[in-house]
Amino acid sequence: MASTLSLQLRGFRAKLLRRYEHRPFVWCLSGLYGCQWRRSQRNNAEPGDCCCNKLEGASFALLTAAFCLTLVFLYFWVQAKNDYNDFDWFNFGSLGFWFPWSVVLLLVAAGFFTYVTVLTLLAVCLLSEGQKLYLHWSHKIGILVSLMFSIAATAVLSDLWSEEWTTLLLSFQISAPFLHVGGVLLMTSLAWPVALHFFRVNSRVKRGLILGVYLTVLSALYLVPLGLYSPCIKEEGTLGPAPALIGHRGAPMLAPENTLMSFEKAVEAGSDGLETDVTISFDGVPFLMHDRTLRRTTNIHEVFPNQTNTPAAMFTWSELESLNAGSWFFSHNPFGTASSLGAEDRRRAGNQSVCSLQAFLQLAAQTNKVVIFDLYRPPMGHPYQDSWINRTLEVVQSTIRSSQVLWLPSDLRYLVQELDPELQQTSGSRLPLEELQSQNIVKLNLHYSSMSAQLISEYAAANITTNLYVISQPWLYSLAWCAGVHSVASNSPQLLSTMSSPLFLMSPADYKLMWILTDLLSLLLIFVIFFFHRWRERGLAFSSGNKIPLDNSTYSKFKAEMSDIWSVTSANSQHEKTANLATVTEH
Repeated sequence: MASTLSLQLRGFRAKLLRRYEHRPFVWCLSGLYGCQWRRSQRNNAEPGDCCCNKLEGASFALLTAAFCLTLVFLYFWVQAKNDYNDFDWFNFGSLGFWFPWSVVLLLVAAGFFTYVTVLTLLAVCLLSEGQKLYLHWSHKIGILVSLMFSIAATAVLSDLWSEEWTTLLLSFQISAPFLHVGGVLLMTSLAWPVALHFFRVNSRVKRGLILGVYLTVLSALYLVPLGLYSPCIKEEGTLGPAPALIGHRGAPMLAPENTLMSFEKAVEAGSDGLETDVTISFDGVPFLMHDRTLRRTTNIHEVFPNQTNTPAAMFTWSELESLNAGSWFFSHNPFGTASSLGAEDRRRAGNQSVCSLQAFLQLAAQTNKVVIFDLYRPPMGHPYQDSWINRTLEVVQSTIRSSQVLWLPSDLRYLVQELDPELQQTSGSRLPLEELQSQNIVKLNLHYSSMSAQLISEYAAANITTNLYVISQPWLYSLAWCAGVHSVASNSPQLLSTMSSPLFLMSPADYKLMWILTDLLSLLLIFVIFFFHRWRERGLAFSSGNKIPLDNSTYSKFKAEMSDIWSVTSANSQHEKTANLATVTEH
């Protein structure tokens, strides 16, 4: 019994010490990575050798850099999805034609990242199999193209759209805990090839370099949570109510923006308020229009082809009523949602006209919704260039209760308060608390990049609530919810109104436990992997004098079985010949 157990243990130890070469797997890896489809083209990395020459080492370093940069850019652009519409309209204003550049850029970035990731996985698998790296020249060109794309795209967007980096930093307050776990898992899985080559390299310098780089990155990942802040890591029972939803230009994913149908859709989606932009027509009728011209959201190029660049305020109300303000929604499809509309909604949306401020306020009054709007001063030469505020106040006071209006325009604020003290004075600037109180400000209307739980709490203590714009993605809404924001202006009230809780919410104790357990389990696995490779390489060197036998896995087993069958067949044949010869001799 003891001898049988001893033999089994020796057999198990021999299997552990044997280095396996998975020929079909290695053949596939080498073919895809370096177009080395013939076995004679592949080289095993012998003990003491480096995994590659200097050129291939530089190529692998470039591949690693390309992987990191394409990952960073793809993550950045995915998190910027909240502002894709702004990006596309910015390009429309610059180029003069509509095209979904944001989606195209996302697809290109995803394509480059996928390509570089596949090459990186192939390289890691080859290293894990003890193979020398050889990257085909076509892949080297592909890596350089991916690298240059990531650098160029990052540089251009940083120059034209630098505020999006703030969005990236905000996203870490939601995604950092998950990124930390993912990063630790990635580094733990890399421990196998790192340990394999660490114990097979004879040079102390190379060993120190391999281990130093690996441990530096690993230590940084382990300690990342020390610098993490998220308002969504909070004690149970301290989460406030969900921010109220204000339809930004209505519900522009379900109907053309700033049309009556868009605001009706926002009300149906459960919005608590409505946001818009107001301009004064040449004959004194306040109407809804975000842009300075009518080119983007009407068919002015068909009705008034020679006035496409004329300011919207220079048209009379009868001229504005003759324009179609809905057909562009289907030709441009700004949010990619036009196809989701039913037949009746498509018909209604395609026939929308420019909406007046009075019609907008009547809808808000009937549904008891608060309203907030930007008010644009007419250009020089306009009849109401100096009385645009009085004209707007006349319409407001005759249509809706003033307490439902969040008055945002900062011009002549003291005069407005005298004329209508019931208006809820709202500031679009983050001014000192004393100045806000002196202007009787009750609400701040800020860009979401200004989000700060501490400032929001300080303003709330002074009875000043906060509205953030424009928040359309669930992760941003979750962050605003955790930060204590009172309301948000959104392009997607129909989506955010369905959320019953933030996407990420965890108590400090639970997060600390998750962090410590993740790091400890990772450290334990890495220690086991390094210990195994150390024991294995020493055992191989002791048992075979550095000449390490290869086990070709399935191929070797098949060959051994065939040899056994051939031996048995040969023995049987020889036995039959001997028997026949004996029979002949007897006769």
